[in-house]
Amino acid sequence: MRRFVETCEAVGATTKKLAKVALVSELLQSLPIEDAAQAAIFLTGRAFPSREERVLGVGGAQLARVVAELANASEADLSKTYREHGDLGDMAEHLLHKRSSTVDVSLQYVEEMFNQLVHARASAQKAALLKNLFEPMSAAEIKYVIKIITGDLRIGLKESLVEEAIGKAFARPLDAVRRANMLTGDISEILRAAATDQLANIQMRLFHPIGFMLASPVETADEIEFPEHGILFAEEKYDGIRAQIHKASTGVKFFSRTLDEIVEFPELHASFAGLPGELILDGEILAWHGSKPLPFTELQKRLGRKQKQLDLWMSGEIPVRFAAFDLLYQDGDSLLDTPQTERRARLEQFLPTNPASAIYTAPARTCRSVSEIRQAFVDSLAAGHEGIVVKLGTSLYTPGRRGQSWLKLKEPFATLDVVVTAVEYGHGKRHGLLSDYTFSVRNGNQLLTIGKAYSGLTDAEIKSGTEYFLQHTTEDQGFKRLVEPTVVIEVAFNNIQKSTRHESGYALRFPRILRLRPDKPVEEIDTLERVAELYAKQITLPKDTR
Repeated sequence: MRRFVETCEAVGATTKKLAKVALVSELLQSLPIEDAAQAAIFLTGRAFPSREERVLGVGGAQLARVVAELANASEADLSKTYREHGDLGDMAEHLLHKRSSTVDVSLQYVEEMFNQLVHARASAQKAALLKNLFEPMSAAEIKYVIKIITGDLRIGLKESLVEEAIGKAFARPLDAVRRANMLTGDISEILRAAATDQLANIQMRLFHPIGFMLASPVETADEIEFPEHGILFAEEKYDGIRAQIHKASTGVKFFSRTLDEIVEFPELHASFAGLPGELILDGEILAWHGSKPLPFTELQKRLGRKQKQLDLWMSGEIPVRFAAFDLLYQDGDSLLDTPQTERRARLEQFLPTNPASAIYTAPARTCRSVSEIRQAFVDSLAAGHEGIVVKLGTSLYTPGRRGQSWLKLKEPFATLDVVVTAVEYGHGKRHGLLSDYTFSVRNGNQLLTIGKAYSGLTDAEIKSGTEYFLQHTTEDQGFKRLVEPTVVIEVAFNNIQKSTRHESGYALRFPRILRLRPDKPVEEIDTLERVAELYAKQITLPKDTR
């Protein structure tokens, strides 16, 4: 653990990518293979490989309490130190700076304690395990273990750089390392394979989800370039849940964009079980009513319901379908390096293109001009979808990457003018800055909260805003401050959903700050009535079935 910490400190001290890769490579070379494999996982900022669904179940508040007990620190000390550093790990190192260790704690010890934390259920049991984990450690070691627990080392080290370091350490081609990591989702397995020259033997596997190929956004159809050779497909862009389906004779599993298993739609399993052979499909789970899809806000009502808790009324009231738009694997053959045109042809051979089916191939339109793309866009909106995804017919499937092979064109949704009513301190490079804004809309003489956003403003705007809000605080709650409602901002969002979390009764999905509106007085911000109008526009479910 001591060498791991020294490497992390050195990596965090340099901004040079090659230097970071060299430092990590040297560490991996110097360790026994199993220790190096564990170090590779921790260097990605995770406690476990990305493909695993295990979670530690330890929150920031619990970590803070354990650190406070070890440091004999008051709540005021915690609050003050956290505001100074903006990071729980750095806070712990500061409060425990006098602590040293005469024992070189092994990475395997940390792994074993993490395994115990996974299985601990009671809060007191987890707290006791954390104390045991930290007991033999120095302040710096505790800092990095906390950073791993919270999921971010914050030393400027991405998983792609760890992949480069593995390639450098064992003299293996970077492309081979990256492809193998993409197929397994387990960088420790990749390190072992690289060390023994077994990368070429790693194949795509059923029930091991891989990263989803992503589309790059464009504002207008005019931005889309046509290839000299090949064709473009325009597919409807859905407002559902992107899902990867793995099907074999032994069963069916659904995986989300985060590579976690989706279990809320068991009625789809029977339909998939009837498909021939072994398959991995990429597509979208959609809520439907009649002949049209429902917005995500309706589908969301079914999320979080485990299979054994399935509300049969809910599954009948909000039925779902699966629109497949890609075939990644079939009967032992990986199709990732097969052109889009061929993948789609194979998909259409066994799945109908009729949306009346529980599982169907998403329709696609061949486009040869900008005007045809515009028409496909208009038709998709009329059908109740978000827009279109335009795909190059010759494109290969590149998991986890955005490029120009897939492009998405969406209809921009309305924006809202709101007023900031509370602010919170940020994290990492924004520690000490009030960068997280809670905002409200008007309802008569009342201001009702409707969301929170932290992205969209420049560093200079955040710094200036911090100085302003510190002078206009009405209540200091430590990490959070209630402020005078004087700063108007314009926010964009994907859609609106009903919510008991905010005073308005609504919440904005994926809100982001577009700009400050110093030109607009608070009296002219948007109203709760306007929010209700926007919400009603996105609902297509007939009134008699709501």
